Amino acid sequence: MSPTQIVVTVLVILVVVAIAAAVVVAGRRRALRQRFGPEYDHVVAEQESRSAAERELRDRERRHAELELVPLAPESRARYAEAWEELQVRFVDSPAETVGQADELVSRLIAERGYPTGEFDDQIAHLSVEHARTLGHYRDAHEIHLRNSRGEASTEDLRQAVVHYRALFGDLLGEEPPVATGAPEQRHPDAAHDATNR
Repeated sequence: MSPTQIVVTVLVILVVVAIAAAVVVAGRRRALRQRFGPEYDHVVAEQESRSAAERELRDRERRHAELELVPLAPESRARYAEAWEELQVRFVDSPAETVGQADELVSRLIAERGYPTGEFDDQIAHLSVEHARTLGHYRDAHEIHLRNSRGEASTEDLRQAVVHYRALFGDLLGEEPPVATGAPEQRHPDAAHDATNR
């Protein structure tokens, strides 16, 4: 082989390796996007680079695999659905307290499913692997809950918080919507939201 042929062969091999690496990276990226949905974009926006965000998401998958998650028994699912229904009814008379109760109910459900319930950011990271599509709702609900604890949330904000908590609650129960919606609309904080989505 002449030196020119060797150089050309090496260049061809390098190009093939580079293309194969790009295909592998694109496949991993696509898999992460499909798994994490909108959470992928959220993490990319928070990190200094796309590769750092993807490392974070892969780390979340690894930590999630170490959890011992348990499905809810039918009796437990029914108990939670009933508790949610009662919570929505109480909203009419005490919206500020109901948002705190919604946060507590969601936290209990998270714990019963086997997820850690420590810091909020850790909860988000663990939940993101299987419940990424409803994490935006959870973040919004939690932010309103914090504003409510400072006395800065309006009644409409509180209603929205319950609607947001309901999205994650239903996802964790494995139902959408999480509870029957046959009760009178004026008694549910998400009645207006449901009516606009019909």
